[in-house]
Amino acid sequence: MDRRAFTASLTAAVLSGPGEAARAAVPDQPPVRIAMLMFPGMTALDLVGPQAILAGLAGDRLHLVAHQAGPVPSDTGLTLLADTSFETCPRDVDVLFVPGGDATPAQMRHEATLAFLRDRAAGASWITSVCTGSLILGAAGLLDGYRATSHWCVRETVLPRLGAIPVNRRVVVDRNRITAAGISAGLDFALVLAARLRGDEYARTSQLVAEYAPEPPFSAGTPETAGPDIAARAGAILKDLADGSLAAAAGPTPR
Repeated sequence: MDRRAFTASLTAAVLSGPGEAARAAVPDQPPVRIAMLMFPGMTALDLVGPQAILAGLAGDRLHLVAHQAGPVPSDTGLTLLADTSFETCPRDVDVLFVPGGDATPAQMRHEATLAFLRDRAAGASWITSVCTGSLILGAAGLLDGYRATSHWCVRETVLPRLGAIPVNRRVVVDRNRITAAGISAGLDFALVLAARLRGDEYARTSQLVAEYAPEPPFSAGTPETAGPDIAARAGAILKDLADGSLAAAAGPTPR
């Protein structure tokens, strides 16, 4: 049994045991229908981390979606494969997911992307993002009035321009919106969503299968813990992304 099949079996194993989760379970729960957006210049880990956790919930109903199906290069050169186009992606999905990346400003202006997100969001149970993916959701008008987070380099400056209420947390849940902070927060997001979909026991088991027990060698994961010098260096690296996202949010939003 490969890891995907093993992860898929967790639902049955967890819900067959004692406790409230088992009593509340519906036999033969259908797979969760998930559409994960891809675009050239996305950050691969934004998508791959959540996909690894969520694949077992979806089976063959997890769709990696791009404007056109085929290879999609990430912002570090790693190429991933989109198996579905905007046109062929099922219209009814349970989870709509958006990653971020260096090409976020371009996607904030990309009419086809924004139209796809608005269309699928209309019927989705959960509308979600990791990192600057929340800015793309915001540009599509999907975070207006919602509490949300994003990468720290854009959270306070760009999210408010898109109608969102910025929150400095790793994962923010507001009604049926779930947004996560930068890149590595994708695993946290996926476990939060898995718990909402299948219960805490399922999510905790998924966490153990992934051996997600982070012990970072440095306490430098936020500007506050990194200190001003390191924050300034990181800010310089991220300046083009931050400035480009701010400009995209300030300009007219395609409709």
